[in-house]
Amino acid sequence: MAAAAKSLSRGAFILFEGVDRCGKTTQASKLVESLNQSGVASELWRYPDRTTTIGKMIDDYLQCKADSDDASMHLLFAANRWEKKKMMEEKLRAGVTLVVDRYGYSGVAFTSAKKLPGLDQQWCKHSETGLVKPDCLMYMEISEDAAKKRGGFGEERYETTEMQKNVREVFADLREDWWNVVDADRTIEEVQKDVQTIAKDAVERCKRGKELEHFEPGW
Repeated sequence: MAAAAKSLSRGAFILFEGVDRCGKTTQASKLVESLNQSGVASELWRYPDRTTTIGKMIDDYLQCKADSDDASMHLLFAANRWEKKKMMEEKLRAGVTLVVDRYGYSGVAFTSAKKLPGLDQQWCKHSETGLVKPDCLMYMEISEDAAKKRGGFGEERYETTEMQKNVREVFADLREDWWNVVDADRTIEEVQKDVQTIAKDAVERCKRGKELEHFEPGW
């Protein structure tokens, strides 16, 4: 039995989501550092991955250096996740915990927040079907005023008051009971303490052999 459990043991997929400037990147980085120090092999992944060919196209778009059709951009963001699907599965099955900054939920939230004909939540979800589903999702909840006061707000295409308001509303609609809602209005240290507790539980569940799941049609 012990040998069987060990063979099913794998790394956890821990995801951070939320509006811009909610502290995802800071907390994800600190979590990876903490996990590695405690002996849990971990890596930090960020989406979009701006190092790939597709990612560089997305980066130009986000920095307003290039423009594109909204549907095409949504599919490019999704393709950026699909191009690393196999690697993600291999890493997780090899026992590496992946701490991910943004994923398909952001893809759905930011595209459908534009409120354009045909680009509703259901359409947006189609391109995510089949991708790996996170074992743990931490939604960083922060007030609109606090997010706007953080450094760098407004530097990229989607960092406008109206867009962030719409994105926040879509995330509220997407929220499921299994999400962990973290109060990100607090100090970095206070948030970090909660994040580490939640992550530890997810890592232990995956070590015990939690099945790797994928997004199903309609989610």
